[in-house]
Amino acid sequence: MTEPVRTCADHGPFATDDGTCPRCGGRGTELLSGERRRRLSKFASGALRHFPGDAGLELDERGWTPFEALAAVVERKYDWAGPDRIAAVIATDPKGRFERTGGADGDGSGDRVRAAYGHSVDVDLEPTDAPVPDELYHGTAPENLASIRESGLQPMSRQHVHLSESHGAAHRVGSRHASDPVVLVVDAAGMLADGHRITKRGRETYTADRVPPAYLEKFGSSDDPRR
Repeated sequence: MTEPVRTCADHGPFATDDGTCPRCGGRGTELLSGERRRRLSKFASGALRHFPGDAGLELDERGWTPFEALAAVVERKYDWAGPDRIAAVIATDPKGRFERTGGADGDGSGDRVRAAYGHSVDVDLEPTDAPVPDELYHGTAPENLASIRESGLQPMSRQHVHLSESHGAAHRVGSRHASDPVVLVVDAAGMLADGHRITKRGRETYTADRVPPAYLEKFGSSDDPRR
């Protein structure tokens, strides 16, 4: 279930399970229903990750595009989605799928937006200095295990392999592909020590060019108590 986006007069947009502002406890007013939030987020992330040209966007080499350009594209798709609603979806995304930066002079000029990760189009995201846990996780369908044991994790249709910070998050990702997903443990500390790059993107996602088989171990069943 996708929570609606509400807006607080004092603290701006929020999306919480109980519908109250996390800073003042007020109810505010509804800005987007859960369904409209889901549709808007799905289209915006797809346009920034996979089909910018088809959507009418131009991305620079780092994946950035002007916020006003994204707003215009989204409004052509959904006539109810003005810039304030797009900005609210970006600000409240639970996984940090989007990054937005404004102009130095504060008037909105130079305001840019990009997808934080997940691209299938060719962009060059700069490394971050966020710390990386010793272990990360990857959820997958059981039928993929044989090829993973032989070749490791490969980016497939995306630019990078996506890894999760927790078993639970990896299990949820794997559940998109199978009813009984397998969660693999990634020896992130070993990868980093051997010169492989792992970068944090968003709130709980990490990316790597690939994960060789030597750094992978099957975690356990979907009801493993450690998730």
